[in-house]
Amino acid sequence: MVHYEQQYLDLMRRIWEEGDERIDRTGVGTRSLFGAQMRFSLHDDAIPLLTTKRVYWKAAAREMLWFLTGNTNIRPLVEQGVHIWTDWPLDAYRRVTGEDIGRDAFEARIIADEGFAARWGDLGPVYGAQWVSWPRYEEVGDGLYRRAEQGHNQIAALVEAIRANPGSRRLLFTGWNVAEIEGMALPPCHMTYQFHVADGRLSGLLFQRSADLALGVPFNIFGLSMLTRMLAQQCDLEPGDAIWQGGDVHLYLNHAELVEAQLGRVPAGAPRLRLLRRPPTMFDYAIEDFEVIDYAPQAHIAAPVAV
Repeated sequence: MVHYEQQYLDLMRRIWEEGDERIDRTGVGTRSLFGAQMRFSLHDDAIPLLTTKRVYWKAAAREMLWFLTGNTNIRPLVEQGVHIWTDWPLDAYRRVTGEDIGRDAFEARIIADEGFAARWGDLGPVYGAQWVSWPRYEEVGDGLYRRAEQGHNQIAALVEAIRANPGSRRLLFTGWNVAEIEGMALPPCHMTYQFHVADGRLSGLLFQRSADLALGVPFNIFGLSMLTRMLAQQCDLEPGDAIWQGGDVHLYLNHAELVEAQLGRVPAGAPRLRLLRRPPTMFDYAIEDFEVIDYAPQAHIAAPVAV
């Protein structure tokens, strides 16, 4: 039986050997293919964590839980030791102030100084802001509108829609708010999630417009799977499949050592994700509610993040 991770490795090899070499936004350069899909079963608590290198799943889980709070400041992540989003505000701070500050020192100031965090740690209306508080506007008279204090909670609406109308083709949410893209530190890469109920099972599909296959996608696959499991639990359904779709799927040219090392490894093992309790709502989960077992990956492979 072919290991679930083999499709990821096959895609990596195809991009590295056949991808179109191009200059990208970051200036680093990539090899890129357009349009790819991977499908993973979530049956029996299966979770598609890569085994040919370590994926720090708790960091991905903490990020997903942070999204669901609607918070857009890195401070809560940094306080938990999660550095996923630090590079973008750090880069902005260096450019504006000219101070050559290191990441550790920057994060220490984010934690210690609430005012500094408010000024330099906010990412703009990224993921969580759109997921749980998509802007709504209310008429105030004479054809004038103002932004409503309470935005539209796409996640809460999704849960209700799955429960009330599981056959709907509108079981989705998105972070791609055209009106607010310019204010975001990074426009959403994993931008649209859609869900499907069949035979009592909930499957989740993610469309990712821009996919850093080496560093980002392993986290995104886990996040999709985790979110699908949470929704299934909240809606009294069994988990089905996690389907990942990428638009521009790429490998950075400075990731050659990572690619070659990972392609030289053989996947093995079958990790499981357990949900240890059922909270009242989608917004009440904590990191302690998740447990991964039987995960014995090969060593971590370091590579730089392109900002």
